[in-house]
Amino acid sequence: MEVTWQVAAIWIGMALVATLLSVRLGMSVALVEICVGIAGGNLLELHSTVWIDFLAAVGSVLLTFLAGAEIDLVVLRVRWKETISIGLASFLAPFLGAMAYAHWVAGWSLAASEIAGIALSTTSVAVVYAVMLERGYNATALGKVILAACFVTDLGTVLALGLIFARYDWWLLAFVLVMGVALWTLPPATAWFFAMVGPRISEPETKYILVILFALGALATTAQSEAVLPAYLVGMVLAPQFLANRTLAQRMRVIAFSLLTPFYFLKAGSLVGLRAVLASAGLIGIFLVVKMAAKFVGVWPLAHAFRFGRREATYTTLLMSTGLTFGTISALYGLSHELITQDQYAVLVTAVILSAIVPTLIAERWFDPGGAPQEEALDRRATERVPAVEPDKAHRPVHQS
Repeated sequence: MEVTWQVAAIWIGMALVATLLSVRLGMSVALVEICVGIAGGNLLELHSTVWIDFLAAVGSVLLTFLAGAEIDLVVLRVRWKETISIGLASFLAPFLGAMAYAHWVAGWSLAASEIAGIALSTTSVAVVYAVMLERGYNATALGKVILAACFVTDLGTVLALGLIFARYDWWLLAFVLVMGVALWTLPPATAWFFAMVGPRISEPETKYILVILFALGALATTAQSEAVLPAYLVGMVLAPQFLANRTLAQRMRVIAFSLLTPFYFLKAGSLVGLRAVLASAGLIGIFLVVKMAAKFVGVWPLAHAFRFGRREATYTTLLMSTGLTFGTISALYGLSHELITQDQYAVLVTAVILSAIVPTLIAERWFDPGGAPQEEALDRRATERVPAVEPDKAHRPVHQS
């Protein structure tokens, strides 16, 4: 037990260092936590443990749920052309590009190339949501469009992984049926439960959400899927309740960002071995370039066509170029099912983690639209069905800090 507390102190200490650095540097804390995790994994030779894996998994599930809960269904309905077209292009372009390069240039097998395409097609909901929340863009029209497009992209990734490599059995059928019933019944059931128990210091509302996420996550893993998929879908259908109950959403964010998500981002960084990176640096760099180039080919012209400003279009494309959760999950799936080798896994995971760092750093440093959210203006635009994002209004500061 003493060693466990020592390990916990080190990991929480790294999380604190990352937070202080993010404040000092003006960068997203998720990005800094990944970098600190890389340093800790290589310089301190830190290794994950069972309880760290669990906390990291819970952190990814809760963060994915919160990201889904931020999807404004009104904006999704009003801006369905932008979200669906950008989301699909964000998935298809890097999926086909990375798969083609892996198979025809790098000489990987077809199955390994498919894993590479799936792993590099993703957009990191965890990173994007953390950036949106920290910058305040989750309450703007631009941020809501980006989050909704992320949902479409990762839904395409999950469906591709499921359709190509799924184990078609009764568990998968049971998972699909239970998810369908749950998504249909959860909104009225949750509204009834929240009205019955009300806000209390014992947090029955938060525990209710966690029970649902854990139960559906258990069924998803049994069906050879991933727990983050039902978490995202549940968050989306419960978004109206969370948009109306900001206090509950804030409490769940505190739980996630203070204790759980640091383990997820730090662990993701600690998996990057610098020796393996140096040995395959060329291929890793090419995969990163292929992913980002394909994202720009697919996303930027659409964002420009939908009358995003140049800065907003580039910012959107860069955030859609990030990858982490579903990318590493896909790579791990390929390794555990012997579809890719250990070296190929190292290449893909490193490229995925770098895609969480490089596009985010560029976006925050040179293409951040700036400003604070103006929720009332957002609500008016969504109601009035304004056809395009107006960055000067969406990001006008409410006050000066």
